[in-house]
Amino acid sequence: MKKMTVLTGITTSGTPHLGNYVGAIRPAIEASRDENVNSYYFLADFHSLIKCHDPARIHQSRLEVAATWLALGLDTNKSVFYCQSDIPEIPELTWILTCMTAKGLMNRAHAYKAAVQENEENGSQDPDKGITMGLYSYPILMAADILMFNANIVPVGKDQTQHLEMTRDIAQRFNHHFGEHFVLPEARVDESTAVLTGLDGRKMSKSYNNYIPLFAPEKNLRKLIMKITTNSQAPEEPKETEGCALFEMFRAFATPEQVADMRARFAAGIGWGYVKQDLFEVVNAQLAEPRDKYAELMQNPEYIEKVLKEGAEKARAYSRPFLDRIRASVGIKTLGA
Repeated sequence: MKKMTVLTGITTSGTPHLGNYVGAIRPAIEASRDENVNSYYFLADFHSLIKCHDPARIHQSRLEVAATWLALGLDTNKSVFYCQSDIPEIPELTWILTCMTAKGLMNRAHAYKAAVQENEENGSQDPDKGITMGLYSYPILMAADILMFNANIVPVGKDQTQHLEMTRDIAQRFNHHFGEHFVLPEARVDESTAVLTGLDGRKMSKSYNNYIPLFAPEKNLRKLIMKITTNSQAPEEPKETEGCALFEMFRAFATPEQVADMRARFAAGIGWGYVKQDLFEVVNAQLAEPRDKYAELMQNPEYIEKVLKEGAEKARAYSRPFLDRIRASVGIKTLGA
């Protein structure tokens, strides 16, 4: 049976936090252990250039994100783990696809439309003020990431499903003109994936600065958990688990037995301080060993670089000959052919 190819892009825009871990990293690493799947994981460092122009931050984030995935147990013998920027075939394919992509399709991209709307609401005479071609055309780069390895499945959040539809449109148009080269990928949106609430009651996000770093030192981790916003219910009052940020975070890290016990304690009445202490203990128990491994990896960037380069070579064993076929299909081939 032919293996299915699943490709996951990893943003390199800052320090990973608990929400990233629960919502994306942990399920992706678990999925990578499936023997019936060819798993590709890449650091989307070219994408990060769209919003971040701080070289030191870009560099540090690449290091932190790579160390995070390795510390959490990604098996690079069973998957392909690489930097987008180490695959020169991707930007070349991006240009070829750009030449086949309708401008009208890019005009409909959510990120571009949102930026235009913001300019208009701010009274700008230029609706495209501050909008770079990187922001405008990055769905094509995303399409190249996916189509380069003919991914069957791409796990994404709901906000990224439009980009998968665009990728399919671009692939279909290319296939129509030049023959069947690209698989049409499917988006996989996991509705059961937990979305953690941050310190202030909003979704945990770097944008809101309300996040808990994934590998915060033990004392700092406890301090941050103790800062999570709660209501003013008295300790002896029964409490609802539905919609409770503390309970949802506890459930994301605890065993089913621990969750059932905590649910009963909520019904009987429990002080928020006790909930936070128990939450700290289950989170810390799950992350203590990876945190130590992460600290070791951060002191050995040469090893991380070696792992990523090896992954890039595995990826390029596919991308180089495939791009040769794509080039030939559009007429860029040896003149004597």
